[in-house]
Amino acid sequence: MNFQVLIIGSDANAYYMARASYEAYRKKAHLIAKNRLAFTKFSNILTIEYHDDLWEEEAFVQILNQYAKDHPEKILTISTNETYSLFLARNQQKLRENLIFFHQEEKKILSLMNKELFYKTYKNSCLSFPETYYFDIEKDSIIPTMNYPMIVKPANVISYNHIQFEGKKKIYKIKSQKELEKTIALIKKSGYKDRLILQEFISGDDSHLFDCVVYVDRNLKVKVISFAQIGIQERTKSMVGNAAALINSLNTFDGDSETSKKNIIKFMENLGMNGFFEIDMKYDEKTKEFKVLEINARQGRCSYYLVPLKANLVKIMAEDLIFHHDLPFMDLKEKVLLSFIPKKVLIKYCSNEEFKKEALRLWKNRVSPMQCPLDKNFKRFLMMKKRLWHYHKEYENSDWEE
Repeated sequence: MNFQVLIIGSDANAYYMARASYEAYRKKAHLIAKNRLAFTKFSNILTIEYHDDLWEEEAFVQILNQYAKDHPEKILTISTNETYSLFLARNQQKLRENLIFFHQEEKKILSLMNKELFYKTYKNSCLSFPETYYFDIEKDSIIPTMNYPMIVKPANVISYNHIQFEGKKKIYKIKSQKELEKTIALIKKSGYKDRLILQEFISGDDSHLFDCVVYVDRNLKVKVISFAQIGIQERTKSMVGNAAALINSLNTFDGDSETSKKNIIKFMENLGMNGFFEIDMKYDEKTKEFKVLEINARQGRCSYYLVPLKANLVKIMAEDLIFHHDLPFMDLKEKVLLSFIPKKVLIKYCSNEEFKKEALRLWKNRVSPMQCPLDKNFKRFLMMKKRLWHYHKEYENSDWEE
């Protein structure tokens, strides 16, 4: 391995990408992060440094350039969230040449990150979307009457992520006009100044959610695609929408996942961006369509399940961006279970009996992204055990309803 792996971030995404790097090359990735998160604490498979000003764009460029100056070899540079992806896109000409990352246009990356731009820009594409309305929190005074339940989420994810307030949620499931008015007032009071997405709620439990991971190479061709059914999602206010357990290549519904995959490949190749992308979908039993909720211009929190399918995310990036090798096309159809949660939580809270049965069959060989057998640190072992124990209370106390 004649290059370095630099990961920007300290969350679950950052940890499993460091894990993928270590499993591929047996060499520690280096992390640059703002926050001291538990996901990357007490680890023996990575090194990490913290900078309080990393979310300031000018400082971000200086910090990365200093690291690149100190390490003159090629550096595979991996973003783990929207803020860092946008900073990389905006500052391609300012960052040192030995920092190797996906070269994405700011305009295109914003068309995915900003949910209003996303739904409006790609409304007439080959993908299907939920019915969506837009509310300008500063200009609009009349709150529309909606069909309930419905979903509220910020259009500008980056701006929203930088605001903290009591009652903050990643996604709001709204059951009445009064609750909608109260939620909009709460978000407005927080200082968020952009638009909100008001969206139909596609009925169905968590198992109607699906995850697709795509890799588009430097020649703008899709080289990797997965299609996984989520059995249960996270339930804390800040984590709703993230998969807690999924099974690749499982579909317990009538929807045609193969046609959906073909449409996704067509969309991604027409988009003209390279990199990893995660597509969040929900199956609509009324229309028998997999409707796209969002596309992340990066690997997702649960994308580690590609690794046991012989699609190591870091190795794929290195082969493409560092060594300029031609990648084979990989349609990942083998079943694998990924789970962040304990078995008892899955059994108790997963509503789809067919999914549950298959998950229990695969349980012995499940993948747990945060628990790397090569990461032999006793403090981390205890912390992960405590984290699993906390899941019981998180689900028990959650007010999220499927």
